[in-house]
Amino acid sequence: MTDTVTTSPTSLVSAPAQQNRLPAKALLGLFLAGFISILTECLPAGLLPEMSETLGTSVSLTGQTVTLYALATALGAIPLARVTATWRRKQVLQVALAVVAVTNALTALSSDYALTMVLRFVAGLGTGLIWPLLGGYAARLAPQGRQGRAIAIALAGTPIGLALGIPLGTLLSHLGGWELAFHAAAALTALTIAWVLVAVPNLPGRPVDSRFKISQVLAIPGLRPILFALATYMVAHNLLYTYITDLLAYEGMAGQTGWILFTFGATSVLSVLVVGAHIDQHLRRLTVSSTVLFGAGVLVLGEASGTLILVYVAVAAWGFAFGSSPSLFVGAAINATRDAADVAQSITITVFSASIAVGGFLGGLLIAGLGATWLTWAALALLIAAAATVLGGKRHAFPRNG
Repeated sequence: MTDTVTTSPTSLVSAPAQQNRLPAKALLGLFLAGFISILTECLPAGLLPEMSETLGTSVSLTGQTVTLYALATALGAIPLARVTATWRRKQVLQVALAVVAVTNALTALSSDYALTMVLRFVAGLGTGLIWPLLGGYAARLAPQGRQGRAIAIALAGTPIGLALGIPLGTLLSHLGGWELAFHAAAALTALTIAWVLVAVPNLPGRPVDSRFKISQVLAIPGLRPILFALATYMVAHNLLYTYITDLLAYEGMAGQTGWILFTFGATSVLSVLVVGAHIDQHLRRLTVSSTVLFGAGVLVLGEASGTLILVYVAVAAWGFAFGSSPSLFVGAAINATRDAADVAQSITITVFSASIAVGGFLGGLLIAGLGATWLTWAALALLIAAAATVLGGKRHAFPRNG
């Protein structure tokens, strides 16, 4: 299936791991693959009015292009990883990126809603191949004892793509229409395919390990608490991020949306730099800090009542907490499952992607039924559950020695 990795001394690494430095060019290729995947997913969120006009549908229906993409990724992660388990890793990555590039280009040309939805579903399947691949690929390329940092770099494209996807799409739409945003995404994907071809070593695949069925892996001590914490954390994030424009409009700060999103993105990048330097030694402490800081930021955001400086502080805390969260939860799942880490990674990516879809769906229900102000309180309740799970998982899920 996907590559087995762990941050423990017993992890299996490839020849480049004999060196003492991280393979920067290769990790950049993996970073870009993750960035493009999440950029493609959330791109329509900043283009909904323009896209809905072209497609002849409502904004809410057009918004389902984001939900369907995440759903396809969630559905495809496990079966596609099994089908491609024995393929060489670079070939899998390039095929998946090619699918994303072609579907982005065709989406830009489509004026039919049904066709656009089909294209978005296929693009999501491409991402379903990419995400489970990145962590294991990065760890196999990394030196001994620095796998956690390599995973953090490879997966950093996800939070940065989330932070930049909406503002980039909006900017490009203003310059040349929503179609330009998708053409640009297709072009960037094509450039990434070329970079991967040149800079990323082509590691062999591995046969599916018949010892580990999904039900058996889910029974491993620690994994289910990790998945629960991940799900509650990511649903909380997507409740807020998907509808950040509505939330800021409620706060009377619609005109600040661009700068607030920039603040989120900047602190997300800072998080990658800070957490990446310490993830191998302090996984538990960093995960606890991430959930608590995110919760504190949401609490401040809920109480900001239109106070500009408090909103910026809250969003900065949220961005810093979220920036390296994918690396933290994937790393915890890998460490908890050891030899079954390849299966665990696919399960983790499925939960991650499903949480994006669920967060967007529940956020829409909350706004329609109770109003934007309830987004923060629903997110806070979820984060309290996530923090309690992380704090309580000190034996298997998030052990004290991590």
